[in-house]
Amino acid sequence: MERIGVLGAGTWGIALARLLARQGHEVTVWSALSQEIEELKANRCHRFLPGVIIPENVRLTADIREACEDKALVLFAVPSPYVRATARAAKPYIQADQLIADAAKGIEPDTLLTLSEVIQEELAGPDGVKPPVTALSGPTHAEEVARDLLTAIVAACPDESVAARVQRLFMTPAFRVYTNTDIRGVELCGALKNIIALAAGICDGLGQGDNAKAALITRGLAEIVRLGRAMGTLEETFAGLTGMGDLIVTCTSRHSRNHRAGELIGSGVPVPQALEQIGMVVEGINALPAAMALARQYGTEVPIIEAVDAVIHRGVSPVEAVMGLMRRQGRNELARAPRDIAYEQAVIENAMRQKKGDSTMKRVITYGTFDLLHYGHINLLRRAKALGDYLIVALSTDEFNWNEKQKKCYFTYEKRKALLEAIRYVDLVIPEESWEQKKTDIHLYHVDTFVIGEDWKGKFDFLKDEGAEVVYLPRTPEISTTQIKQELGK
Repeated sequence: MERIGVLGAGTWGIALARLLARQGHEVTVWSALSQEIEELKANRCHRFLPGVIIPENVRLTADIREACEDKALVLFAVPSPYVRATARAAKPYIQADQLIADAAKGIEPDTLLTLSEVIQEELAGPDGVKPPVTALSGPTHAEEVARDLLTAIVAACPDESVAARVQRLFMTPAFRVYTNTDIRGVELCGALKNIIALAAGICDGLGQGDNAKAALITRGLAEIVRLGRAMGTLEETFAGLTGMGDLIVTCTSRHSRNHRAGELIGSGVPVPQALEQIGMVVEGINALPAAMALARQYGTEVPIIEAVDAVIHRGVSPVEAVMGLMRRQGRNELARAPRDIAYEQAVIENAMRQKKGDSTMKRVITYGTFDLLHYGHINLLRRAKALGDYLIVALSTDEFNWNEKQKKCYFTYEKRKALLEAIRYVDLVIPEESWEQKKTDIHLYHVDTFVIGEDWKGKFDFLKDEGAEVVYLPRTPEISTTQIKQELGK
């Protein structure tokens, strides 16, 4: 049994306090609003959680000191705009050995800090040392957690041992907790999914169907992933509970305030009146300024988030915003070039083959001049290496280039060789001195696969008779040594 303080007496704070109390912990819930505390004491029930009784071992107080002192865990569950002020008020009563967790979702608009970073900044010691903070996030409506409906959540902290301690405190047969070290990715998902839920609600308010909502959820996740990747977070996080999971529930559930607010706005209710009807904090609107600023800072395209911002802050009608999204120029759904995806798949396949005990080394060879080494060359080498384990590059000598290819190089053979050897995909560089040596090289170096650009397609098929696989790789579009030399010559 542990003593736990919960800062925030909204539906989420009460739901988590109840969960912890039913685990046998001694829980104290604080609110800055004394009237709210008195109402909870009198009714032992939150007005937005009808029928859910607050256990007797949950203390209710308007004294933040009482909620923080001598607690094993202090949990922040206040709306995102009040996290900094709450952390500042709590600081005098929090000790260095206490666990700190945050269950709110958002990004501070002025600083662009995540809420765990805001708490760390306020709780930092005189020496500047910041305490570890765990973010609790996932598809978790308070209305369901308060009734012990099955739920899964993530405890995220860069220090996995700290996340594991928080995990143990919250785990119940109905409340499963996973850990994650990518706290920034987890918090980014928690903030931005609320904006996409607003968009999904607007779409429903306009009378659109499941097709439109599914498209919004999918493309909304693509925007979150794109921004997260630019910010250096782990892509796996976005496919997990705090990304896809939370996005689905917030965009589709009847409990979602963000979806309900969006639905009212889409049906023609002005934004102020829609928020008044909801009667609780709509975090998607709070998250918009920070989301727009982050997109600008990282140069990331977020058309759905921009459309929601236009409706909320610039008076654009929901119909106009939706049609603007539908009229955007056509594009490929894949975020990366197919050749890059194929490279990663080949690397994984090779790794799996070796894991299964296939210790044979697959050797690949390619040929070329590689003068003025550029991205097109590197991209070809990368894809060639992905076809095997060991890449050999036969580099045309200066004499061979001049006498046989009638090419003049900017760099000597030795300089070109040094550049190739500096690229991590290349394992060995050998000289190419004649056209005929390819047959000999296949056997001399035990080559399995011969690779060259697709502009040579069909011309080296005879090497199949030597036992080698022959692969013609597409050139990188609009990048060539000839083009570079022409530009330099101007």
